[in-house]
Amino acid sequence: MPKTTAPCPNCRQPITLELTRLFDMNTDPQAKQKLLSGQANYFSCPICKAQGIYPTPVVYHDPDKELLLTYFPPEANVPQHEQEKIIGPLIKKAVDNLPAEKRKGYIFRPQTMLSQQHLFERILEADGVTPEMLKAQQEQLNLIQSLAMAKPDVLPELIKQNDAKINEEFFTMLSRLGQVSASNGDQQGAQTLANLQKSLLEHSTFGKKAAEEARQAREAIEELQNLSKAGLTRESLLNLLIKHADSEIKLSTLTAMARSGMDYDFFALLTAKLEGAQGEDKQKLGNLREKLLQLTQEIDAELKAELAEAQKMLDELLKSDKLEEATQAALPKMNQAFGDVINAEAQKAQEAHDEAKLKKLASIVSILQSASASGAYVQLIEMLLQAKDDTARKEIYAQAGESISDEFFSMLANLVDQVEKSKQQPDLAEKLKVISKEALRFSMEQNLRKENAV
Repeated sequence: MPKTTAPCPNCRQPITLELTRLFDMNTDPQAKQKLLSGQANYFSCPICKAQGIYPTPVVYHDPDKELLLTYFPPEANVPQHEQEKIIGPLIKKAVDNLPAEKRKGYIFRPQTMLSQQHLFERILEADGVTPEMLKAQQEQLNLIQSLAMAKPDVLPELIKQNDAKINEEFFTMLSRLGQVSASNGDQQGAQTLANLQKSLLEHSTFGKKAAEEARQAREAIEELQNLSKAGLTRESLLNLLIKHADSEIKLSTLTAMARSGMDYDFFALLTAKLEGAQGEDKQKLGNLREKLLQLTQEIDAELKAELAEAQKMLDELLKSDKLEEATQAALPKMNQAFGDVINAEAQKAQEAHDEAKLKKLASIVSILQSASASGAYVQLIEMLLQAKDDTARKEIYAQAGESISDEFFSMLANLVDQVEKSKQQPDLAEKLKVISKEALRFSMEQNLRKENAV
């Protein structure tokens, strides 16, 4: 989505952001999620620090629920006839993209929503979501904004006062807002939200619990990795699980990481230990076996469901007349299960000599690989920006190796151009230029080493 420049709703200074006005479930299955989650049209002003959803005209279309909704922010103070000039083309685009057989009477009767809250409520009402649920989400957003703007010396007390409101949904929304700020180039806003998250992990009840669970999970992963270096066996894995039999977090983490090693022979080994044990040890091993059987069954059931969903998504993509657009829209839902399914389908197509299907599968894989590479480049640039000095950056370049490619330089150049044009973050622009020069020098040195090695 191309970025645009618009005045901040609070201080009226120009800010750079991505604006989406048409949310069409017909062409983008993620449209509803983007609109309702607060990810779309989110802004963060580097001048006055105002944050929120930017007030812009919106058309929402869901053909399955026969919804065609329009919203024009009243604060825009635009006359009715001018509003129609803006809304009209958006509605036309939604209708033009709709197959003839799905064009029903509702498309001629778009419903006007008088407020953004009313718009959200109407969308959620069709999904069975109550206004009370929506109100709770808005309250969470308001609380995040309030905490983010609080001074460091009063923040712990504010967190304590609102402790009951800080839960998993709260952290999920905070994480999403941080991602949006980072993707919009607002490094200061992203850092503010990251600092807030750190304070919440230290001072809120839910945050402390989450931090402790994360610590236990890290410890379990480190132990498993150390065992793997020495040569992981069924017996060493079982001993590790017995060691952490009393920790739900570590058992769950280890089972998820080492599920492939927990086969029939593994459980036969556990059963043999159980039969040879007595007293409390026998009880402990019996409880461990029951728990591991339950965890593995849950993992297998989840994987089966993921594979079924991935297969359904791939089948829909292969039927699409607009394969590239459909694949781009489905990218957020693609995971490891989708990769497994597409590999299996490619093998079947090769065996059947189905060249047409192979060609479509290759196109999907190409788009997926391109998106994965872009995400990796963004992460690499983030790491370089956060490095404390040039020595730390040199280490990052060395670790990146072949990732410092033409595609990386292209993305970096586009990012420099965007930040410079916004004229709002000169420090960030300067850092990006330094990184660009360093990366170019590193690339040249790498090429020279290769030539000398020949």
